[in-house]
Amino acid sequence: MALPSYSQTQEQGDARVHAFGTYGLRWQEFGIGGGVEYFFLEHFALMPSFTYHFPNIGNRTNFSFDLRYYVSEGPSQLYFMAGYSQDWENTQPGDPGVRRTFNGANMGVGAYIAIVDWVGLSTEFKFQSQNRRELGFRVGFAFPL
Repeated sequence: MALPSYSQTQEQGDARVHAFGTYGLRWQEFGIGGGVEYFFLEHFALMPSFTYHFPNIGNRTNFSFDLRYYVSEGPSQLYFMAGYSQDWENTQPGDPGVRRTFNGANMGVGAYIAIVDWVGLSTEFKFQSQNRRELGFRVGFAFPL
């Protein structure tokens, strides 16, 4: 049985909502997040996303704004990405902690795999260049709009 074409398209005006979990390999932190992917041209998408991390002490959040280029179509879609990333962290629990902000570039590779007509698996392996220099991956679900 073939999947409906709208779950596999990458045409201008298409969009997907993402919900995901992350894991950083260097700092071994888990996180959860979400974002919206919008195809502004065929095969090219913008993906702003926000992630809340769970460090051992304090708290940390991340905003990323990525450009994705899809190199394949169909039920399994591979893409390369590059973008901007901003981290905010508080190194102590509660309000009196030391607050720091880092920004930088990120780059990576990922895939969208259609599962059924209304949801797909979203995976990504990404390097973030800001002060933490985190290499990590994320996996979650993408819902075509």
